[in-house]
Amino acid sequence: MSPAPHERPLPACASRWDNAPNLSDYTTTYVQFKWSQAQQMLLQGADTEAPYHLNIAHLIVDRHAAGPLREQLALRWLGPDGQTRDYSYAQLSALSNRFANVLQDLDLGPNPTVFSLTGRVPELYIAALGTLKAGGVFCPLYAAFGPEPIRTRMVAGKATVLLTTTALYRKKIAPIRASLPTLKAVLLVDAPDSPNADDTNYNLQHLLTAAAEHFVIPPTTTEQPALLHFTSGTTGQPKGAVHVHEAVVAHYMSARWVLDLRPGDVYWCTADPGWVTGTSYGIIAPLAVGATLICDAQEFHPERWYRILQEQRVTVWYTAPTAIRMLMSHGAQTAAQFDFSQLRLTASVGEPLNPDAVNWGRTTFGTPFHDTWWQTETGSIMIANFPALAIKPGAMGKPLPGIEVALVQRQEDGSVDILDTTEAQGELALRTGWPSMFRAYLNEPARYQQCFAHGWYLSGDLARRDADGYYWFVGRADDVIKSAGHLIGPFEVESTLLAHPAVAEAAVIGKPDAVAGELVLAFVTLKAGYAATDSLRRELLGFARKRLGPAVAPRSIEFSGPLPKTRSGKILRRLLKARELGLPEGDLSTLETSEPDSDNAPK
Repeated sequence: MSPAPHERPLPACASRWDNAPNLSDYTTTYVQFKWSQAQQMLLQGADTEAPYHLNIAHLIVDRHAAGPLREQLALRWLGPDGQTRDYSYAQLSALSNRFANVLQDLDLGPNPTVFSLTGRVPELYIAALGTLKAGGVFCPLYAAFGPEPIRTRMVAGKATVLLTTTALYRKKIAPIRASLPTLKAVLLVDAPDSPNADDTNYNLQHLLTAAAEHFVIPPTTTEQPALLHFTSGTTGQPKGAVHVHEAVVAHYMSARWVLDLRPGDVYWCTADPGWVTGTSYGIIAPLAVGATLICDAQEFHPERWYRILQEQRVTVWYTAPTAIRMLMSHGAQTAAQFDFSQLRLTASVGEPLNPDAVNWGRTTFGTPFHDTWWQTETGSIMIANFPALAIKPGAMGKPLPGIEVALVQRQEDGSVDILDTTEAQGELALRTGWPSMFRAYLNEPARYQQCFAHGWYLSGDLARRDADGYYWFVGRADDVIKSAGHLIGPFEVESTLLAHPAVAEAAVIGKPDAVAGELVLAFVTLKAGYAATDSLRRELLGFARKRLGPAVAPRSIEFSGPLPKTRSGKILRRLLKARELGLPEGDLSTLETSEPDSDNAPK
């Protein structure tokens, strides 16, 4: 199924200084750009007469397999104990054809919904591409989910097929199998033979070997559902955001403009495939451009990550603020042992990146981290710090060409007022119509409609805009603290605390107060070597008060262990607040657990 380790060389790629950014004139492009232009750029080299030419998998893999990138390395998987598997674009095309034929041969009916529960393994990429070719909908799940979150999502998504490992099946699927009425087939990536009497469990390797290598993609429209991503809210069940094949247009352009990707780049996105970033920018966007993907099967370890950047000669790296702060906490000495001279661009996603982390990237890697903003619902990057523009550490950046952004204030009648003054602050809204905008919340039309007002998508995030047109994250609308007439954004307070040498992590909430309405309460995790003393607490309070002023600085600080986060790295302020006030904790299915899941990789 795969070539011998290290069979294919990494592609030669220009150094960080050899070429101007793909988007070198932001202002002109923003004024003139139309999404129809992007689609024409993406379709170059595609068979535009074929009824399937708009299919995501055709555009990101088959198009390259039929052209000059046919033998280029598309995916390098780094497994445990030094294992490596390499796949060219031609091989990914052929294997995804085989997977599409597997789905067809199983006689599952039209448009199957394929869920994955595997961790980072090559079969996940093959399954995602093959599902899209077959006209199905692909939905990745976190391998660390427990049985109940898995059941909730698979029932809501009417799962037809599940891709998983033998260990994960026995531990998490077998106990709930009877409650999954639409599940027709389980494809095991590592089974020597069908392990159960149940004849709906299959050995994927056997099926792929027996399947034909040629597959004709059925007609595909831009509005045909392609991807399903679940995102947790503060209340209620997880929301299933539906994305369509047209989304690839936005993935492609944002990969070029924000991540500055080009054919031959060696690209590493550290996001788990169970998170939308792991699909949008861990599979689709880089393959659309013709880059080489690095996929690491193992969990975070600072020296391993640095070694991957060096040995795989990574040129573009997309990671999360939590990971960046964890690297920072290990000190400069660890990073100094490695060579990052090939690294051209580093970027961050998941939550706002504090200014110290942006500048640390410049010192450590020779390039600052370029923060990006988007959501599961937007499907692709909406606001970013672009390579050709000056970075303002702590800012979200500017909107992509084709994305119209406004700051608005919701009214009681459901309308919105646009705030067009300089230094305005309000809810971040996007003019509808970009290609990767989600088309529905699965089975919840009313919940979907509540996200829109008069042609605007309402993000639920508060931001401010400065005189230069940069946007700055303030907080989620339900996270903003109202204290004695002041509106206080948690991110500003957290960034200030993170600037203190003792602080590894910080999260801020509002605590009810009879006089002020709310008081700022900070939770702080300390770096190794610092003790949680009253003296340090007073020092941190004074440090924040001096920089923020008495109206904004925290009134109290609690020292904490690791802060609660989602597995995508977002700190769950709402959970801290619920625990502090004794309120319902809401959906915790995406909460990162302290116990690593050892079943992510095939045995």
